[in-house]
Amino acid sequence: MSTTTQLSYARAHQAVWSKTLMAVATLVILSGCASVNFDQSVASTNREAADFTQGQLALARTQDQRTEMDRVAAEILSQPINQSDAVRLALVNSPALQAMLAQNWADAAQAAQTGRIANPLFIFERTSFADELELGRLLAFGLLDLLTLPQRYEVAERKIAQQQLRLTRSVIDQVTQVRQAWVKAVAAQQNLVYAKQVNDAAQASSELARRLQAAGNFSKLQRARQQVFYADSVTQWAAAQHASTSTREELIRLLGLTESQAEALVLPDRLPDMPGSPRLPDEIGKLASKGRLDIRLAQAEFDAMAKAQGLNVLTSFTDIELGVRHDTVFDHAAGTSTPRRGYEVSVRLPIFDWGGNQRDAMNAQTLAAANRLEATVRAAGSNLRESYSAYRTAFDVSRHYRDEVVPLRKTISEENVLRYNGMLIGVFELLADTRDQVNSVMAAIAAEQQFWLADAALQASLMGKPTMADVGAMATGGGGDAGH
Repeated sequence: MSTTTQLSYARAHQAVWSKTLMAVATLVILSGCASVNFDQSVASTNREAADFTQGQLALARTQDQRTEMDRVAAEILSQPINQSDAVRLALVNSPALQAMLAQNWADAAQAAQTGRIANPLFIFERTSFADELELGRLLAFGLLDLLTLPQRYEVAERKIAQQQLRLTRSVIDQVTQVRQAWVKAVAAQQNLVYAKQVNDAAQASSELARRLQAAGNFSKLQRARQQVFYADSVTQWAAAQHASTSTREELIRLLGLTESQAEALVLPDRLPDMPGSPRLPDEIGKLASKGRLDIRLAQAEFDAMAKAQGLNVLTSFTDIELGVRHDTVFDHAAGTSTPRRGYEVSVRLPIFDWGGNQRDAMNAQTLAAANRLEATVRAAGSNLRESYSAYRTAFDVSRHYRDEVVPLRKTISEENVLRYNGMLIGVFELLADTRDQVNSVMAAIAAEQQFWLADAALQASLMGKPTMADVGAMATGGGGDAGH
């Protein structure tokens, strides 16, 4: 190849590459890609769910951030943790919550990808024949991708908004689980203390009955009655021990504690005091009117489906690719180069598949999204009313135990002590009354636990994450009359 030919080839090659780069740059500018700023997404969740996250929701991406979170976790664990501390601890320490954040980021990035134009295809060909050398260059891209870019951008933006709402909903659900697990763990720990008292009283009663029978002052039937009370109390104490362990371990899992952190975990001795008055229905209505997550998420899903449906009508029918060609033919014998320019259009012919099934699927998905939205709107008020009913019922029952049952049991106990001192009742009646009093206190703890569970569920329901409390689990009794 002559020097002139080589120079000509180099200049032609450089010109082609310049034009190619300009074309690519133009497409990049036109793409106006949807993007994800996860920091903004987390900040939005911190704003919307401030009562749940305390503004401390964050994804640890570096070792320094992880170290800082470990420091905060150690600081929280240095003293008995209340419910608010448990939430803070989960936010900075739970690997499961961190995994949820990272997965939401990934899902949002995938959603944003649908709003990007596909990368162009560059094809280079080199053919030679006799004294001729032909270099072919083809830059091809999807024409429909470019034409539908504004619509796909809108679809991507709606999907990103969906992921933002899903993140907030997931965080609310996670925090609610932590709150309820803390309540269960503290109540079980508190209940264990009283179960031990019942067991000690029953053991003392059983031992006394044994001694009295041996002395001939107690019948076999009387001793058997005391023995069965003791046997039942042993079972109840064992169950209380397991409940304390299981609820504590559930809390440990939700907090994501290591073995050393679990050993350092100290819970308060009792549940917090109940509020002086319950939330009123008017207050609940005002808080709920700020915008429910479930309705907003269903609306965002429907909007995305409806927008994608219109886009699918065209893309399911055919596909079009446009290619820009720039070839150069070098004649070594003549020492010349001849450029050739043109374009190619590739159209997928809808002969075997007209896209009917794909359009039907999209139509069905849009219809399903519309009905899910309607179902969510209709159920929202009902879910909130049920959640408030559980909250109010739990409040009234717990207050009843606090203000009526427990004080009455205390009065009865004090009177029985006076009767015992006056030799009007025996020691077994006194011990039985002690068991009844403790059983009433344990029932009051169960009712108080149910209130705080219902309170956490109501807070989640107000945000649009329906969470129901099982009011059937509330204690209904205060101990029997065994031994009287």
